[in-house]
Amino acid sequence: MTNRERLRALLHYEDYDRLPAVHFGWWGELLDKWVQEGRVTKDEVTDCWDGGEKDRALGQRLGFDFNYYTTFHSRSLLFPTFESKVVKELEDGSKHILGGDGAITLWRPNATGIPAEIGHTLVDRESWEKHYLPKLQWDNRRINEESIVKTAREAAARKEPLGIQLGSLFGEIRNWMGVEGISYLLADDEDLYDEIIKVSADIQLETAKRVIAIAEKAAGVQAGRIFDFAHYWEDIAFRSGPLVSPSTFYEKVGPHYRRFSDLCNSHGIDIISLDCDGDPETLIPTWLENGVNTMFPIEVGAWDGSFEPWRKKYGKALRGVGGMNKHVLTRDRAAVDKELERLKPIVELGGYLPCPDHRLPPDTIWETACYYCEQFHKIFA
Repeated sequence: MTNRERLRALLHYEDYDRLPAVHFGWWGELLDKWVQEGRVTKDEVTDCWDGGEKDRALGQRLGFDFNYYTTFHSRSLLFPTFESKVVKELEDGSKHILGGDGAITLWRPNATGIPAEIGHTLVDRESWEKHYLPKLQWDNRRINEESIVKTAREAAARKEPLGIQLGSLFGEIRNWMGVEGISYLLADDEDLYDEIIKVSADIQLETAKRVIAIAEKAAGVQAGRIFDFAHYWEDIAFRSGPLVSPSTFYEKVGPHYRRFSDLCNSHGIDIISLDCDGDPETLIPTWLENGVNTMFPIEVGAWDGSFEPWRKKYGKALRGVGGMNKHVLTRDRAAVDKELERLKPIVELGGYLPCPDHRLPPDTIWETACYYCEQFHKIFA
């Protein structure tokens, strides 16, 4: 079987010959560390993007089969994005930077991780209509027809999985306004809250429709034979739960997921996965009811996240990719062995593919990552 066939069989609760060892990319600081250690050259990891040639080569050297986060992207939201620029420089070397999404973040010298948000361009209806609404209109430059055609025509010979990126129905909006801003907006201007969600969903749905139509015309088959799954990015939860009320999410965002699911299902794409960090458990009913059936990356975190209780609660309606504690890769072989033993009974439930629960962290040990892949293939052969 190819890795593509394995993933399809696994997520459809069908038989497969072995479980592929997959990953979710790398922190940039880790790649820098491996360059310093002489594991890789700078050229080998420059522009090492998910699913790209360099990403595949690095993963194979370690023993991974593929990067699950390999998806076909289009410019489905803000277009053009804001021009990134430094808006203020501080005496200690820190900078206030306007990003492509209109948020202003604080960048500190030598800091790692995600920078703190300190301001936002989108704060009310005036800023919405002036700065954001014009960037959420159709433009033919949103899609690369040549790339779509090439991807579609190569699909029959492809051996690795490829998803179609649907976008984000709430997570990006949360980025635009911040958690506090989007939370207050529901109380201050519910009509605008609804409008932002709908307009954002509309342009992404239109983009997906056009990509699918071009791909099917080029290949002469349904999109479900070109793309192995559809995928969202959201990141709308943290260690204590979601960053939005589950009832509000169900009412305001849930119906838009259904629109996308109906589109995908009508074109033969029946695996729809979603990336949400943190503990999103109370949002799962909204996703499942509206056609999103695969959770990713199922962070273990400080809350001991696991696919097992979700799978037992929702049965075979739910699938999962992730749930492997990435931090064991920063430790020793004994930690890897213990983690693999923990995962064995979860794999036996079916519909579940273990994967490090986020990008490999900066202190990942090369030898430990290699050992993980080696043992994974032995245990799940």
